[in-house]
Amino acid sequence: MITLCKACGTSYETADAHPQRCQICLDERQYVPVTGQQWIDFDTLVASHTNKWKQHQENLFSIRTVPDFAINQRAFILRTAQGNILWDCIATLDDATKTLVNSLGGLKAIAISHPHYYTTMQQWADQFDAEIYLHARDRQWIMRDSPRITLWQGDSLALTTDVNLLRLGGHFAGGSVLHWATGDGILLCGDILQVTPGANGVSFMWSYPNMLPLPAATVSDMVHRLNGVSFNTLYGAFEGKDIMANADWLVQRSGEKYIACLD
Repeated sequence: MITLCKACGTSYETADAHPQRCQICLDERQYVPVTGQQWIDFDTLVASHTNKWKQHQENLFSIRTVPDFAINQRAFILRTAQGNILWDCIATLDDATKTLVNSLGGLKAIAISHPHYYTTMQQWADQFDAEIYLHARDRQWIMRDSPRITLWQGDSLALTTDVNLLRLGGHFAGGSVLHWATGDGILLCGDILQVTPGANGVSFMWSYPNMLPLPAATVSDMVHRLNGVSFNTLYGAFEGKDIMANADWLVQRSGEKYIACLD
């Protein structure tokens, strides 16, 4: 039986009962709700929720579960000449989503920014015969193993000729973003970089729900890793969290401001 944590969406495989606790939520980068750990079966989730789609650019789509579930992040599908890529993951995989993904050409690969968005990646990979790419430094947070998981190492990994994963660290040791060298450049960042409410900058946190910051040296290293990477637009983890122009410059400026505040 596949059961999911209602607070973070992480999936667990159990024989007949829900887990006693969610290891992801026990970590200080997430939280256990004051009402306690609660669970939902995968089939129940699919029966009560569906997915909302949005086309952002010709070959870029986002998917978000409605009504809201767990952390409420969105996933993205990139259509590339070398195959489609799912960036980050959401828990709900219903029949409509299967039909729509297949109509776009299926999936070649699934790449995920950090463990909070692993959710039901195993079901997605099995459904579309896709490989899952996770950074090796976050291997301890994989709650369900799968033969489709590839643990990549180092600071970058090419998925296609124009799509690269870049490890920034920060929120998690393996925290990664996706750079798509198409047009003026696109960065998909999950919440490794968190788009601010005015959509004119980003912020950096070790724990977002518990409001625990990152050290200046870590933030400096993160923005340094993006120095020289060209991207005009940036899409964050949550609906409406997009920067539509000068995103690479705004990330660098945001890093400078963050470090100045800490100093």
